[in-house]
Amino acid sequence: MRLGRFELRILSDGEFRLDGGAMFGVVPKVLWQAFKEPDEQNRIRMTTNCLLVEAGDDLLLIDTGVGDKLDERAHQIFGLRKDEPRLLERLAEAGFEPEDVTHVLLSHLHFDHCGWNTRRGSNGPVPTFPKARYWISRPEIEHARSPNVRDRSSYLPENWEPLFEAGLVELFDDSAEPIGGVRAVLAPGHTPGMCVVTLDGGDADRGIFLADLVPTVAHVPFTWIMAFDLEPLRTLREKQDWIPRVASGGWTCFFVHDRDEPVGRIVQAEPGRYMAESSA
Repeated sequence: MRLGRFELRILSDGEFRLDGGAMFGVVPKVLWQAFKEPDEQNRIRMTTNCLLVEAGDDLLLIDTGVGDKLDERAHQIFGLRKDEPRLLERLAEAGFEPEDVTHVLLSHLHFDHCGWNTRRGSNGPVPTFPKARYWISRPEIEHARSPNVRDRSSYLPENWEPLFEAGLVELFDDSAEPIGGVRAVLAPGHTPGMCVVTLDGGDADRGIFLADLVPTVAHVPFTWIMAFDLEPLRTLREKQDWIPRVASGGWTCFFVHDRDEPVGRIVQAEPGRYMAESSA
């Protein structure tokens, strides 16, 4: 799809599943299951939608999915499917090789958002996109290197330390603009350093990659916040800031974990209440 001067492609890294209760926090199951039906283990079907942005000679990838380094036990826990294309296959279908990617912009460093930063090599993980600069917020890498007991399992150093060893990382504080019109902006709450990514294609064509601020269309309501979020009240404030702005501007929204509706818009249903509207 086009967004002004950008050519955009959603590249899924395949299906995975997480506990529905964890995905919706304090929201009762009787409410959330109307939007995301759970399986027999109470998990809901999800995916990781990475976003490829083509702009002239620049090829920027937002998030990199789950990757190829998880063991068999993790595959079973998260219901990872082995019968569908993964990120690199999707990239090839779009006509590109890993060496063509010039920038990788990471919303945060949980394993399901940065797994393909590196891939298996003969002597350990190596950068998957060797010619790219990898952009990471400084608050995020500081937390990832010293996580608390609650979220330690979500951070896997093999997904980023080889990048530092190779000298491929660009760190930023509050915001960064790797290429013109693509800007990462700190939106903490889910993690201390998570970012959303805004896209300004010119001529009022605006978009936003909402990352785990609004991971699926069902998470648009302000109080529908994941139990995974370290600071849910901070997430709430960020949603109250971003969602009205996105809705009033008619921005195209990209939902990182929604398998069925990865792209849409957010609209105001009534004062103080918003909902997703499919772009289909």
